[in-house]
Amino acid sequence: MLESLLNGIFTSGSNVISMGDFMLCIVSSIICGLILAFIYSRTCKTGKSFLLSLAILPMIVCVVIMTVNGNVGAGVAVAGAFSLVRFRSNPGTAKEICAIFGAMSVGLLLGMGYIAYGLIFSVIFALVLLVYSAFNMDRRFESKQRVLTITIPESLNYTDVFEDIFGRYTDSHRLTHVKTTNMGSLFKLTFEISQKDPANEKNMIDELRCKNGNLEISVSDVSTVTAEL
Repeated sequence: MLESLLNGIFTSGSNVISMGDFMLCIVSSIICGLILAFIYSRTCKTGKSFLLSLAILPMIVCVVIMTVNGNVGAGVAVAGAFSLVRFRSNPGTAKEICAIFGAMSVGLLLGMGYIAYGLIFSVIFALVLLVYSAFNMDRRFESKQRVLTITIPESLNYTDVFEDIFGRYTDSHRLTHVKTTNMGSLFKLTFEISQKDPANEKNMIDELRCKNGNLEISVSDVSTVTAEL
């Protein structure tokens, strides 16, 4: 009776996975997912929902690969089903997307039966994250990157009014968004800037206030305006 249940209703029995192998792959994928989620939580700032997704994704991919098990028709159907998930989620940051692909790679290895390779890849991926975090490679870059939002009256021509200030305090700047507010009497300008010296941020804001009539100005990190998965 148990053997017939494991064989499945629609299978011929030629490509059946034994219960022992199935449980071994599942347990291994859970362990690898926990390793990835734990290391990622220690090295990168993210939400609980993303960590949960990172922990269980290897197990999900592993089960999908074992279910397909050489069936081309099932593989195409699964690819179509997973493509629908793309439209229900935000893109996320580059690091989060990389972590997702890493977890999927682990699941693929385990689903194909390469238990040792899956565990080894999980450890290597975790070590790379630790080294990346130890050298603060992203923080050194992001410490100078800011999103600057300036509110100006509609009478002020925003084309090049702040060029002299940006020339003194930034290495580069780019106007990314313009929005009218307060029934069209105000403009909200959004710039991506790279500061020359973050310590002079207050001086830059003070000079901008003199130009925009002391209206609202906000400065935020690039990471805070990036949508979460």
